[in-house]
Amino acid sequence: MKRRTMPAAVRAAYATEMAAARTAADLAARWRHLERAHILSQPWPWPHTANHIAMFALAVARRDRREALGQVIRIIVAAPGSALGRYPEGNTGRARVGLTRPMPVPADLAALLAT
Repeated sequence: MKRRTMPAAVRAAYATEMAAARTAADLAARWRHLERAHILSQPWPWPHTANHIAMFALAVARRDRREALGQVIRIIVAAPGSALGRYPEGNTGRARVGLTRPMPVPADLAALLAT
């Protein structure tokens, strides 16, 4: 992805997912929204990093050491990876998923990213 700024439709969807992650009633839904926001943010350094910071905050709040440590590593590499175009498309951003493992992009997100 060579665009410098996040398109308005992608930015709106990203903001919606991040807001939903903050307000979701259950933990699984919070993670699901953060994962979807992560997929949307990967091509752009600062939203991508902000997403990993939100994942780190949730992991710390849940006292999930493994996830928190994994997010520290991802916070460090998110911006450079996005800036260089070296990120695994579709990767959900969680510590339980390999850092460089590409994953299928959900159809609705793929359509947004293609615009």
